[in-house]
Amino acid sequence: MTDYLDTLSDFAATTSYEDFSVDAIKAAREVVLDTVGAIVAGYTLPENAALAKLAAERSAPQASTILGAGLKAEPMWATLANGTAGVGLEMDEGNRYGGGHPSIHVMPAALAVGEELHISGKKFIESLIVGYEVSSRLGTASRPRKNVHSHGHWGTPGAAVAVAKLSDYSAHDMRNIINISTSMSPANSWTPCFEGATIRNAYSGRSGFQGILAVHMYEAGFTGINDAPSDIFGSILGDTFEPEKAVSGLNDLYRIQQNYFKFHACCRYNHPTLDAVMDINQRDSFKSSEIEEVQVVTIGGIPEGMVGPYPPNMLSAKFNIPYAVASALVLHNTDITAFYDSPRNDKDIVELSSKVNVTLDPKMTMSRDDQPCAEVKIVLKDGRIIQETATSIRGDAANPVTHQQLIEKFMFITQDNLDRETADSVVKTIDCLETLSDVNELTSLLSGQALGGQNGN
Repeated sequence: MTDYLDTLSDFAATTSYEDFSVDAIKAAREVVLDTVGAIVAGYTLPENAALAKLAAERSAPQASTILGAGLKAEPMWATLANGTAGVGLEMDEGNRYGGGHPSIHVMPAALAVGEELHISGKKFIESLIVGYEVSSRLGTASRPRKNVHSHGHWGTPGAAVAVAKLSDYSAHDMRNIINISTSMSPANSWTPCFEGATIRNAYSGRSGFQGILAVHMYEAGFTGINDAPSDIFGSILGDTFEPEKAVSGLNDLYRIQQNYFKFHACCRYNHPTLDAVMDINQRDSFKSSEIEEVQVVTIGGIPEGMVGPYPPNMLSAKFNIPYAVASALVLHNTDITAFYDSPRNDKDIVELSSKVNVTLDPKMTMSRDDQPCAEVKIVLKDGRIIQETATSIRGDAANPVTHQQLIEKFMFITQDNLDRETADSVVKTIDCLETLSDVNELTSLLSGQALGGQNGN
């Protein structure tokens, strides 16, 4: 009798580039552009630069590019460095249907091993879409425990599937690799996010590293249990695992076509509120000093730490709703610069943050597009009240941005690590990714860049 894991494994083994629509291929290219940009930009953080150096020093052979860091490393080490760097600025894409951020777990591993194997652009796209699908669908079937941060959990089998796909493993192999890799999934809590402990950024790096390692362990003869996702995600990292959800609608529309791109440099749970605030900024004229109070009602079920005390550092600021709202109202800006230490120490932002009151409404959710997921009411000292509601979040598949806007985002966040000529070449190369005979044509563009400045982070 075929079970959900057989179905997923057969999908992973038999799906080919020829099965993809023009829209699916376009979605994959845009996800690659966005993820590469997040990785390159992440190396402006000193700890990521140091990790890149360590990865290169500990590696032989140095077959895979640490993107934009001017270094190469063994594929597992390169994946650890790139996956970690890619979440440091909170600009990596994600998927609300499966939760989490599939590409930053899957793509670094697929690219690092693909570079070593000299695979084609088509094969790379095939690997990415399949790994992304498995990762997202395992996420859909899982319900993490309250303080479990799911970053990395189902990313590990997604990365493993992508790597296995590069070598055309059978469905039988895929099932074993999913089981082995799931048992290697990182266990993470939300606490580092709120304290601003940057070990949190290694969640995605670890999942990609472990995904590659899982394939090697399978090749070495290691075995896994019969149904690791149900065991690990349903009883250890999660409260429940519903297998039927992992395969419901499989082959209808690929998850990579249902993703979201970030245009606020912070946790996704902040985005509904920030969409409303930025709409107010564009429409109404007032000074932040005129604000008496800001009332926010947003999605229930998010970690309570997101409405905690004033953040002590950049990472924790990205997971703090009052700070995000206050900085957006003072700076009229929510890009990566809004979360640096300089604005975080701005007395106007500190003062306004204390005036932001947040209510979590259990009836609000980001899983639907036909109802509000945030309401913002700004009460001014002269008695005026300004209100705005957010539904579909900007950058989501339900409220998409243009390809040109994705290019502009890439150019902005990578400008300190890539010169304009190189950045243009990267964009043009990814725009014709499926035509590449070897993905080294892309990675070679990102292998000789020196690290940029630290931007005062």
